[in-house]
Amino acid sequence: MVKALARAFRYQHLLDEGRYASISEMAQAERIERGYLGSLLRLTLLAPNIVEAIIDGRPSESLNLPRLLVPFPVEWAAQHKVVERG
Repeated sequence: MVKALARAFRYQHLLDEGRYASISEMAQAERIERGYLGSLLRLTLLAPNIVEAIIDGRPSESLNLPRLLVPFPVEWAAQHKVVERG
């Protein structure tokens, strides 16, 4: 999960600095499936304390990478409910 978060924030940074004009362009250049790249980029929307818990190696027991790669709520409070529910 830590590696996926690091990649997500790296890819977001590349978009923010204008290195790539779109997710499609980045996916092609980085040789990543566009859908997977989009899923990774969503990780940058996780609540800061969820990101911190993952980086510190103390994520919720119910939290795993496949679960993070499916759409989740953008609102941080709603994310916490989803994570707590398992």
